[in-house]
Amino acid sequence: QVQLVESGGGLVQPGGSLKLSCAASGRFFSINGMGWFRQAPGKERESVAAIISGGSTNYADSVKGRFTISRDNAKNTVYLQMNSLKPEDTAVYYCNVEVSTYYSGSPRRFENSYWGQGTQVTVSS
Repeated sequence: QVQLVESGGGLVQPGGSLKLSCAASGRFFSINGMGWFRQAPGKERESVAAIISGGSTNYADSVKGRFTISRDNAKNTVYLQMNSLKPEDTAVYYCNVEVSTYYSGSPRRFENSYWGQGTQVTVSS
């Protein structure tokens, strides 16, 4: 089982910045990829940014040039630096982590995704 703990959300004025963190803990062989999603009231959850084990990143068009995803492999932590925040960035932000797990006596590899609890980001003047 893997648990993700998010932090860094809060209230910020338009044009301000926040940095979100998501730390993974538990028992797993490796982290395959980490990403951030967000969900605003009345809207569907959408992908914001992702980073895979090789270091490649993906961003939603709406955040390109403003958000940066990064990771600290030693700490099993993913970050989302959010700059030039806009009111439309207001949402609950969730991290997602895909891990690989092996069990003793079995060559089978299990791939599972886990969600963080969510952290509220509010951009308002």
